[in-house]
Amino acid sequence: MSCGEGISHPNILFVVVDDHRADAIGALGHPTVQTPVLDGLVRRGTAFTRATIQGSLMPAVCAPSRACLLTGNGVFRADADPKLDAGPVFEVRLPAEACTLPERLRAAGYETFVTGKWHNDLPALLRSFEGGREIFHGGMCDHTAVPVRDLEEIRGGKPARVGGGFSSEIFCGAAEKFLRERGRERPFFAWVALTSPHDPRTPPAEFRARYDAATIPLPTNFRREHGFDNGELAVRDEQLVPRPLSPDVVRAHLADYYGMISHHDACIGRVLAALRETGQEENTVVVYVSDHGLALGSHGLLGKQNLYEHSVRVPLILVGPGVPAAQRCEALMQPLDLYATLCELAGVSVPAGLDSRSLVTATAGSGGGRESVCSVYRDCQRMVTDGRWKLIAYRVGGAERVQLFDLATDPDECCDLAGEGGHAWRIAGLRAKLQMWQMAAGDRWFEPVQSAIA
Repeated sequence: MSCGEGISHPNILFVVVDDHRADAIGALGHPTVQTPVLDGLVRRGTAFTRATIQGSLMPAVCAPSRACLLTGNGVFRADADPKLDAGPVFEVRLPAEACTLPERLRAAGYETFVTGKWHNDLPALLRSFEGGREIFHGGMCDHTAVPVRDLEEIRGGKPARVGGGFSSEIFCGAAEKFLRERGRERPFFAWVALTSPHDPRTPPAEFRARYDAATIPLPTNFRREHGFDNGELAVRDEQLVPRPLSPDVVRAHLADYYGMISHHDACIGRVLAALRETGQEENTVVVYVSDHGLALGSHGLLGKQNLYEHSVRVPLILVGPGVPAAQRCEALMQPLDLYATLCELAGVSVPAGLDSRSLVTATAGSGGGRESVCSVYRDCQRMVTDGRWKLIAYRVGGAERVQLFDLATDPDECCDLAGEGGHAWRIAGLRAKLQMWQMAAGDRWFEPVQSAIA
């Protein structure tokens, strides 16, 4: 597949973080977390409040999610060899024929730069970027002992070294240095991929001290245990603390989590300051997105291996030329739609056949969203929502079950309506949407659910 040629216009600073829940931003209404830098982006740009990932066929949800961002394709097409139970791998290999977003922009004349976590294969990294510093090839690590290499060290096969400092400081420092030292002959695309706020949640003391665990409110949908076997209750993420969940233990984890977010918020602030101080701010599109959310006590869960809103919805903020300021967009969308959106903003054609859809019309308030979105988790969970009504289907141990939520009146998914009378037709309609999407997407691991078991 040829990436083709195009024209180049605005710079693009693409920041992707790990495990950030969609609701954990102060400007979007969170009562506790302190995010002054992200709050500023919300005021300056458009916040997409219904950004929903397509999910994962493996417990490391971040790898396929980032593959979807890079390729503009859904979870079954973004992986060169989608499979279940592939073993303890930490990467998703991108199809060799896939033209990644940085690869497409590079062919259009952009200078492409990468720093931070690379959760995909190295051949895709090397063909996508011409420069890069402080790259961590892996899934998770100690935030104060990050194994990193520059892009040329990877090309030369050199071993990783331990970076100096905390992960977010290392990666944002590399991005800041790039912005201050680069030439201005071409526009840039910079992929800045943080590991924060992924565990181990060990924020620097200054940021941890901002949060008193004893006074932090629990999520509205906090539960001590999940109400049934969802097919993934024994995964690593769910074993980080004893069961049933203790409110005090969850509060302590939330304090650490918020400290991590506040810390990387401050680090991103230094990158944005470099943009401003070097005169590049006005002509730069800034993207902030997470690869998935996290439970942290919601529904009696800790991890992201589920299809509730706290885990499949992500924060997504777009700022810059061509993007309205101080706007909330409630259109249904998927983060993979950023591929087509950024290409349109850059004046670059989109490779044919992608799943990605541009959101430029949606930011202008002219529709442009999806009628429904679906997500998957391994072979045991599937989800579909039309924006108001949401169906989650489970198949565990030969038994089948569905949940139905009215997100308009119950955004925290506390009241399962599947067993109540009068909803059978609604469940059937959502199930039909899910089945149509499964067939189109190539979902081979979850046969259509035929009946609901309460």
